[in-house]
Amino acid sequence: MTRSPLGLLREQDVEEASAGAAPAPALRNGAARWLGAGVDYAWAWELQRSLAAARADGETDDALLLLEHAPVYTAGRRSLPEHVIEELGAPLVETDRGGQTTYHGPGQLVGYPIVSLAAMGWGPRRYAAAIEQALIAALSEFGVEAWREEGLTGVWTDGGKVAAIGLKVARGVAMHGFALNVSTDLRAYRAIVPCGVADRPVTSMAALLGRAPGVRAAADAAAAALGGALGIAWRWEQGRA
Repeated sequence: MTRSPLGLLREQDVEEASAGAAPAPALRNGAARWLGAGVDYAWAWELQRSLAAARADGETDDALLLLEHAPVYTAGRRSLPEHVIEELGAPLVETDRGGQTTYHGPGQLVGYPIVSLAAMGWGPRRYAAAIEQALIAALSEFGVEAWREEGLTGVWTDGGKVAAIGLKVARGVAMHGFALNVSTDLRAYRAIVPCGVADRPVTSMAALLGRAPGVRAAADAAAAALGGALGIAWRWEQGRA
């Protein structure tokens, strides 16, 4: 089931995605890294910025960072204070990505593709749609039926939203990315209006399946699907330097 979302782009800070596109051919190489669990948000953000600058300068290939964050709430550039509705049990960090307020923590796969859209000849809308389609393909490997919905960002299921997307594009290079709930403690979302959507629930693979794969297994599936969608052959490199 595929439902194409439509959205607005604001200064190339992208949350919403428009109609999808055919997968790109495998034309180039990229570096993927599994950074493990408990990763500090500020540390990962700085790493993203460093890699994005190097990619824009043509000094490195595309990259993919995969990890689990230590508990943290993040507010995108369109976040509203009233979307924090209870006392937060973790820090709140204001970021430069598109979108609104969300949660990251244990049991959630976070992916940060650092990709040159300029080199691909892609616009941000096509790129965001490709990420969603890649996550849908990865979820299908575990028996989860998921789709995109018109007017809404992310990846959706009968149980609610299972993956969120928030991006930034600068100098033709995309950063930030996606968050896929594998076995996330969904109670953390009670304190916020997740991504500004008040009338739709958030779910996880564990809630949908009655069990959950390991986050690293989900990371492997997501990396393979994303590589196929973007035309990137990932080589796995050492995690944290």
